[in-house]
Amino acid sequence: MKLLLDGCVWGKAAEELRAAGHDVVWVGDWTEDPGDEAILATAHAEVRILVTVDKDFGEWAVHRGQSHRGIVRLVNFSARRHAEVCQAAIELHGNELLSGAIVTAEPGRMRIRPA
Repeated sequence: MKLLLDGCVWGKAAEELRAAGHDVVWVGDWTEDPGDEAILATAHAEVRILVTVDKDFGEWAVHRGQSHRGIVRLVNFSARRHAEVCQAAIELHGNELLSGAIVTAEPGRMRIRPA
């Protein structure tokens, strides 16, 4: 799966997800953070699922209609669990994510907003 991890996602998560076989780009490796709108546009252009802890991306996608290729939002997880929870979201909802769904992962549940 092609993923774009927002800068607020733990940097080690990128390494762990790569080790699991994913094609991962982490915003924290960029020279500067271009802002949410540009990050979401980059994920869309590169056909990557965006992984974030920031709820603003859902608002950009849902309320402002900005195009995207799927979003995973991690809510209330320790940084060390980011890769694990992202992997679980992909395993459970990978096809929906590839169709542009938004998955919100919280301890004990995952909510999905279909494309």
